[in-house]
Amino acid sequence: MDTQVLGISVDPIPTLKAWAESLDGINYPLLSDFWPHGEVASRYGVLTAEGVAERAIFILDKEGVIRHIKKYESGVQPENEFIFEQICKIDPDAKLEEKPAEGQAELPHGGVVMYCSKWCADCRKAREWLDEHKIDFEEVDVYETPGALKQVREWGDGYLITPTFDIDGTIVHDFNKDHLKEVLGI
Repeated sequence: MDTQVLGISVDPIPTLKAWAESLDGINYPLLSDFWPHGEVASRYGVLTAEGVAERAIFILDKEGVIRHIKKYESGVQPENEFIFEQICKIDPDAKLEEKPAEGQAELPHGGVVMYCSKWCADCRKAREWLDEHKIDFEEVDVYETPGALKQVREWGDGYLITPTFDIDGTIVHDFNKDHLKEVLGI
């Protein structure tokens, strides 16, 4: 879509590096706004009195003019589709290259299937929890597997909730340990 994603945090570079590694890598540059502490976040109006940057998305056009701002609660993952829509409003010629649906394999069924994304903190916790309980599961990345994103949105009444579990046909949204234990019978 002729865009560049940048992540900016008030954390020092070693912290950003450790965070990216914990997510098995990030495919966009992470910038440290550590020194002078939070200067960029302050200029953009998202530095709190405690010295922490609020989670926010800023979309700038090619001339550097801010065209869209949206703040999010801590822990809320911005929806990629919403961001794509905003980019298309700024640049109507922008197009997202979709993966072809032809020859699309059927999504897995039976057993425990976890629909997730690489950067979702709850997905990472769910993987660890499933491994701790020695529960075999198949993992489906909603952004890499054709049809997975659409399926998870259907199960979530239009919302993308990760992780979402398909446990022998029973759908469990989010990393709800009590619900998982109940469905898994543990």
